[in-house]
Amino acid sequence: MRAALGLVFVLAACSAQTQDQIARQAAKSTVARVVADRYPGVPVEPALDCVIDNASSTQIYALAADSVTGPTASTVEVVSDIVSKPETLTCLAADGLPALIR
Repeated sequence: MRAALGLVFVLAACSAQTQDQIARQAAKSTVARVVADRYPGVPVEPALDCVIDNASSTQIYALAADSVTGPTASTVEVVSDIVSKPETLTCLAADGLPALIR
């Protein structure tokens, strides 16, 4: 809990653009763990970009907070919700799956 609170204070001291970049990087680390665990065989890097690019700001910040405490069942649910969006599926088909067959 303290670490998550620390993340809030760090983000509060930054510009909006910097906050977004920090939150996205933290969220990516969380998503990487979930993707590697829940979707074995899917290339992590292209999948990360697809998930993060199609996440709402609320989802990004929830995932960023989970980077401090580690993924939970709620984290998996958030990632699954993002992955099931048509935009994410389109991105995965265009960027994620071709990386798998290279």
